[in-house]
Amino acid sequence: MSRRLANVTLDNLDDLPHRCRRCVFWELDPVNGNRAVEAGDPGLEKEAWISSTLLEWGSCGKIVYVDGVAAGFVLYAPPHHVPRSVAFPTSPVSADAVLLMTAHIIPEFSGGGLGRMLVQGVAKDLTRRGVRAIEAFGDLKWEQPGACLMPAEYLLSVGFKTVRPHLRFPRLRLELKSAVSWREDVEVALERLLGSMSPERALRPV
Repeated sequence: MSRRLANVTLDNLDDLPHRCRRCVFWELDPVNGNRAVEAGDPGLEKEAWISSTLLEWGSCGKIVYVDGVAAGFVLYAPPHHVPRSVAFPTSPVSADAVLLMTAHIIPEFSGGGLGRMLVQGVAKDLTRRGVRAIEAFGDLKWEQPGACLMPAEYLLSVGFKTVRPHLRFPRLRLELKSAVSWREDVEVALERLLGSMSPERALRPV
């Protein structure tokens, strides 16, 4: 079984699950998001967001493939590229952090460490680009498969720490600077930093 990571581009955007391919929860503010849905083709807005973010900032997502089949993905970007981020009660995201927007593992591929592979890929990419931390809005009452937020339980279990608590949507942070400071190969350092990433069950339905 072969597994590989690829950056999200306009060429492979259609490999995202259909629902996620058309979802603009993070990419637009609530008002414009509703307008895009009412207009009937939010997928065009998704494509425009990916295109502009790639041009202005660079890689903003990864897809994991198993034997050539898309098995999961993750999206991330600086907070000023993510209009929805300001709508949360625990916003804003720290100026030195990139926002981990959402992640999804196809249910039939769960339990194989793909969630770990995705988050490690993001951490490696951002470390090489000089980013100090990853932040995310977790959901403490997450219970609905298909939600655009990740369970706070999962984020805490893979090394994130709460930086702004909330009864529902805490903001959590994973420091990357410690990985850069170690006098070791970056990949080995990140393997240690994220070595606790095992609870695949919590990530798979997001």
